[in-house]
Order: sequence, then structure tokens, then C-alpha cells
Amino acid sequence: MLKMKRISEVYGMKVFTDSGEYFGDVEEAVLTASKIYGWRVKAGRESFLGKILGGGAKGVIVPHNFVESVGDIMIIRKLAIPSSASEEIEGEEEE
Repeated sequence: MLKMKRISEVYGMKVFTDSGEYFGDVEEAVLTASKIYGWRVKAGRESFLGKILGGGAKGVIVPHNFVESVGDIMIIRKLAIPSSASEEIEGEEEE
């Protein structure tokens, strides 16, 4: 059976990458005329997204096709992370 959630139940939900890293919190749904286009995710304290964005932007829009599952938390593919930002993070970890 397909379980459905209301969009309002997803607001404030914690978002994790498919590798288990805390990414941020769902702030808003981005809708088109007939479907969900994506999710605006704000950077939480000590989140992977916060480390990527630094002090500049407060969040990102994750296209809905990068969402793996939605339950108690939202899981997104790591592909949703901009490649240049993930390369910078990996370079810092190697040092």
C-alpha cells in the first residue's frame, strides 16, 4: 500500500544524504502547476550543507528527483550536492 504524507507534515523534517550525513531541514516545497518540483532545504547548525555553504547562502533547493525516500526523515542522493563544493570538502578531509 502506498503511504502518503501531506506537504505540511514534511516542513521542518531533517534531511540526510544517502551516505548518512545530516544535510539540513526542509523549509518549503517548491510546486509547479501539477507536481512537486523540489524542496527548499535550509542549512542547520553543524550540517553538511552548512559546511558547504559557509556563511553565504542559507540553503539550497533540492530537485524532487534527488529524493530517495520520505518517512520520519528525508533521504536525498549525494548527487544533489554541487560537485565543486563536495570536492572542496573532500580536499579538506584529506589534509
